[in-house]
Amino acid sequence: MKKSIQLLLLLMMTNITTSVVHAQQVKNELPERKQTTLGLYVTAKEAYDMWKANPDKVTLLDIRTVVEYIWVGHPEMSLTIPAFNQTSRWDDQLKYFALEPDAAFLQQVEKRFAKDAILLLFCRSGDRSARAVDMLAKAGYTKAYTITDGFEGDMVTDPENVFVGKRMKNGWKNAGLPWTYKVDPKQVVVPDAK
Repeated sequence: MKKSIQLLLLLMMTNITTSVVHAQQVKNELPERKQTTLGLYVTAKEAYDMWKANPDKVTLLDIRTVVEYIWVGHPEMSLTIPAFNQTSRWDDQLKYFALEPDAAFLQQVEKRFAKDAILLLFCRSGDRSARAVDMLAKAGYTKAYTITDGFEGDMVTDPENVFVGKRMKNGWKNAGLPWTYKVDPKQVVVPDAK
């Protein structure tokens, strides 16, 4: 019996060590803009597998804008709570219109999820979801993961590739995972306009 307990403890410690090493390897491979304070990372495929293994305990949380949800598509089983709003202010450094944090995001998440809920956040390509994870971590959430390749994935950068400049590299859509354009208002959290 004592050897069984020792073996079990050894296996648990090995799993924890392996997870920490894996998280560190992933972090080292990610650009800084996709890294989080919690250090919890999954790819779209890994996120789908986590959700599929335990759909009652794992939530896919789409933090993109409602416009993205409607026009670009979304995983069939995700809940959308926008974390950022599109502005009309041009950002010369980023070369697109700036986004600003949605003041209602944290409030809406806290209304629906306990601090230890398993939340897998995604955006277009993994940048905004990392920032949203950091917001949740600051509020006390401990199991908020960022889906590092997001819904659409990263841009192809190879100038010889016919898809250069398009989001055809990794991501939920490009992994062949289930998604839809069908809009379900019960899956979208939009605070009432005042």
